[in-house]
Amino acid sequence: MSLRELVILGTASQVPTRHRNHNGYVLRWDSDGILFDPGEGTQRQMVRAGVAAHDLNRICVTHFHGDHSLGLAGVIQRINLDRVPHQVTAHYPRSGQRFFDRLRYATAYRETVALTEAPVDTDGVLARTPGYTLTAHRLSHPVESYGYRLTEPDGRRMLPDRLAAHGIKGPDVGRLQRDGALNGVTLDEVSEARPGQRFAFIMDTRLCDGVHALAAGCDLLVIESTFLDEDQRLAEEHGHLTAGQAARVAREAGVRHLVLTHFSQRYSDRGGTSRSSGAESGGEFARQARAAGYTGELTVAHDLLRVPVPKRR
Repeated sequence: MSLRELVILGTASQVPTRHRNHNGYVLRWDSDGILFDPGEGTQRQMVRAGVAAHDLNRICVTHFHGDHSLGLAGVIQRINLDRVPHQVTAHYPRSGQRFFDRLRYATAYRETVALTEAPVDTDGVLARTPGYTLTAHRLSHPVESYGYRLTEPDGRRMLPDRLAAHGIKGPDVGRLQRDGALNGVTLDEVSEARPGQRFAFIMDTRLCDGVHALAAGCDLLVIESTFLDEDQRLAEEHGHLTAGQAARVAREAGVRHLVLTHFSQRYSDRGGTSRSSGAESGGEFARQARAAGYTGELTVAHDLLRVPVPKRR
């Protein structure tokens, strides 16, 4: 049975708090696991969340500020310690290669896994698998930063009642799917279009073209909202978004489920946000997102929360 969910390991920005670890997010996408932005403490948060090194197939780093990358050293060493048997690929800005090298070899350990390095230096496709296409888009931050997007290939859903009406069953269903027609019955007559699901991960950035390209039509969008709207000047100065800005992006992009995260330590863990539940929690961050006109499903993230990818429309 396929499983598609986001496991949130950490939700703090530059400074962790008593209740928020540095960043860390694992997307389970069927048989693949993608770790995004492993900040300091990610390895321990994986243990707490029940995520094993064996679950990881890719690591995607948006940029090389510490709260998004200091956990690389521990995670990479854990992948080697556990002798993960499959290929693990790391994507990160090519301009930060020296930082990746330092983190990969931060201390002595026995290297048992051939980690594949696939740095990013332009917008476009990074990988194609049967289950998704992974793309990157440049963001606007004081250091080079990229956001990531997964797009499932479009497909078709077979309609049992129409198949039965034409007497098509068993192995003939597979033949029809493969050949496009069977005994004068076309695939279009017994199926309907099934748009592929879309996921995007947007961290430290100002508003820019890349933000909108990544968010377009997403079923699940994870996006930073470091500041509240009254601190928009600070957000612009430091290359970040506010809750209202992130929500307007989601509204304009037609996002079905919006996840706000990466919160500044200037806001109280117990005041500006709530740790008690998922959708519709989050105090002022949720209020400002709704005030910006976003009407879809809304989650203000907290550590160790699991967020399912929305079911198909």
